[in-house]
Amino acid sequence: MLKNPPPWPNGARCAVSITFDEDADSILHLAHHASAHNRLAASSMLRYGPEIGTPRIVEMYQRFGIRQTFFVPAWCIERYPQTIELILKGGHEIAHHGYLHEHPNGLPEDEQLYWLQRSSEVIKRVTGKHPRGIRAPTYKFSAAMLDHLVADGFDYDASLMGDEIPYLLTNGRGSVVELPTHYACDDWPHYMGSRDLNYIMPVKSPAQAMDCFRAEFDAAWEYGALFVPVWHPFLSGRLSRCHAIAQFIEYMMDKGQVWFAPMEDIAAHVRQLIAGKTWQPRIDRLPHYTGPIPELGDVLPSLAH
Repeated sequence: MLKNPPPWPNGARCAVSITFDEDADSILHLAHHASAHNRLAASSMLRYGPEIGTPRIVEMYQRFGIRQTFFVPAWCIERYPQTIELILKGGHEIAHHGYLHEHPNGLPEDEQLYWLQRSSEVIKRVTGKHPRGIRAPTYKFSAAMLDHLVADGFDYDASLMGDEIPYLLTNGRGSVVELPTHYACDDWPHYMGSRDLNYIMPVKSPAQAMDCFRAEFDAAWEYGALFVPVWHPFLSGRLSRCHAIAQFIEYMMDKGQVWFAPMEDIAAHVRQLIAGKTWQPRIDRLPHYTGPIPELGDVLPSLAH
């Protein structure tokens, strides 16, 4: 099934990095800047993440003795310093997730660079080091983004969905390690419901969601892949769902030969394999396209009808 699975440390069958996107109420202020202060139900739902969910998650990780990665918009780092302190005390990685959860592929290139660098400065000030990795908010990686990541010294990205194992993104002048995921590993389709944010979907039980996540993990374990859940403290940090996560972690640990690691450690392992010439990843040259494809330029209006 997998043509070129990487060798994982200590003979592990697969690598697991449980990533939490600590968006908090940044997404509400982004979507409804002028009226967010008056949308108290939505605000309380989102603030549940840093105030209740994340402390619960960090305590759960401590019980299991694992270190993982939190992607945090820099505005949330500034807004919730006590939560960030808890994450750092637990030994977990703080990674880049924009400033106010802005979407890079919807911004001019100079604005993309401004927010990237402003957010990196916040992370460096709070953690003492430049962020090693990034996930574009809502996965909205832009055509120009890799150039900025290479120039700014990022080691990995976690926004794309092009494989089940790590691969390299290159622009011809440098590279970053891509640690991919996909929507089946995201808790948003299972749990998200908000009238203020225009998400009205049937909310699944934790058992239904975990069936999906467990299937992804089992396949990763069987074939040597990388399993990267993308969860949110205001969603998966809720009591019944976090209880189900604890049971899921126990399941993965009982299965054995699983390497739990923050994403920065996985990226470093990939770099070490490449340097030692013991494994070579697939290489993806970006951007795939420099603009709209020309083949449909004259006929697209008619096709649209």
